[in-house]
Amino acid sequence: MDCFVAALLAMMENNIADFRTFVTLQSMFGGSSPGAIASRFSALAHHWVADGPAERADRARRKLMAAIQRSEPATLNEIAKSVGRGAPAVSRAVDALVRAGLVERTQDPDNRRRLALRLTEAGREQLAQPASSGSGLANRLERLAHSELRAIERAIEILERV
Repeated sequence: MDCFVAALLAMMENNIADFRTFVTLQSMFGGSSPGAIASRFSALAHHWVADGPAERADRARRKLMAAIQRSEPATLNEIAKSVGRGAPAVSRAVDALVRAGLVERTQDPDNRRRLALRLTEAGREQLAQPASSGSGLANRLERLAHSELRAIERAIEILERV
């Protein structure tokens, strides 16, 4: 621990205010508790991985469109059951998809009270596009050296075991 204190004093004497160096030295000498590591990891994950309302809405929309595609011509109740949500919530979401031109409703010729849901061509094209989540993280990771990527990969392997 004397080495740590000496390094810290040397940094202060030389007016080096690099917080990252301090954190690195602290972790080298075992200064981070599991709670502190968890807190830092959580803050970093929120900063790096975009998971705001827009991303969650996009995932929900894609899940709904995929369910419609699998069951075409689909009924509202079939889709609600498939995505595990109530019919009123799914109805509102389908309304938004219809307004966006991604889904069309047509009457079933055999049952006038039943509406059939189908993806439009625009809906099929949008669903065929890869989801955008994670691309910002991938772009950031591309800037790292191979050794740094391997270190991150090793950390992920450890976290997957926990």
